[in-house]
Amino acid sequence: MKITITGERARSVVATGAFVACFVASLVLTLGAARAEDQTYVMKITTPTINDVPDTFARNFAAAVEKDSGGRIKGEVYPASQLGSIPRQIEGVQFGAIQMGVIPSEFWVGVDERFEITAAPGLVDSLAHGQRLAADPAMLKLMLSLGADKGLHGVGLFISEPSDVIAKTPIRHLADFKGKKLRTFASKFQTESFSRLGATAVAMSLGDVLPALQQGAIDGAVSGMGPFTKMHFIDASKYITMTNQPAIFLIEEVNRKWYESLPKDLQDIIDRDAAAQSVAINPIAIDLRKKAEASWAADGGELIELPQDEKAAMMKTLASVGADVSQANPQLAEGYKIATDAAARTRQAPSQ
Repeated sequence: MKITITGERARSVVATGAFVACFVASLVLTLGAARAEDQTYVMKITTPTINDVPDTFARNFAAAVEKDSGGRIKGEVYPASQLGSIPRQIEGVQFGAIQMGVIPSEFWVGVDERFEITAAPGLVDSLAHGQRLAADPAMLKLMLSLGADKGLHGVGLFISEPSDVIAKTPIRHLADFKGKKLRTFASKFQTESFSRLGATAVAMSLGDVLPALQQGAIDGAVSGMGPFTKMHFIDASKYITMTNQPAIFLIEEVNRKWYESLPKDLQDIIDRDAAAQSVAINPIAIDLRKKAEASWAADGGELIELPQDEKAAMMKTLASVGADVSQANPQLAEGYKIATDAAARTRQAPSQ
């Protein structure tokens, strides 16, 4: 049976129906927003090392976002490459299995070649200089934008420490580099640098370095004092040559798709806390570096300084590496210029 309603009654029914529809839609949106407010988001954070600067940053950041989000973000820190080798960690962050990676920037070079500019020799003169460079607005704008089209959202940059060279036999002079097979980071800036010193560079993930050194597959390795001490490299060799080159910068990358799925207030918390903790880690980094050097010596290790004239000769040899490596790629050359300009601006501490 068909029933037709006309006139005022029809208009009333239509109006009532429209009101009910609007009310239901509003209720759905309200409930949806409430569910988003109540939802807990797990944030897996991966880093290659443990009990040193990157791991400390990750733990402090996780605590900060959990506190500031009222527990809506639960940070889980996985240090010491628990979630796989560095390449697997990077893939995990890119494709969403891991929400955040705190990894030396040059290891992200497979995503964008410009990530490696922080490994240019001579870019910074000291840990304090590196801290100023990592806070430079132009440097941050460049580095945090990389990988945006490859599933990444950059949130912070900081320097961990200068790198040094551990070797099975002591490197006391520049000539001692010749013929050595040395592990380096995944960066043309590093491989070219040590090639110019007469060594053969072998890119290798950190977790593979100690066994390779113990088994004689390599003669030495480039890394920081933190990993050397915390990962018991003293079991393989007691000799560290303090080249202080290149600097080790850590970049904090978040999976973009996961980040964009968060409510806006949680996105803001992640960005804000990452920026804050990237600065808060600076005095901790200085303290941990001093403790690592003292720990190495206390365990019977030897810290070797090249003679001053040879150190100057080394830096002269490496001075053109950055420009030479970057010139083949216009984007890399542009990024390198931004970094070196920022390094020049921040070379001297601002006057008090």
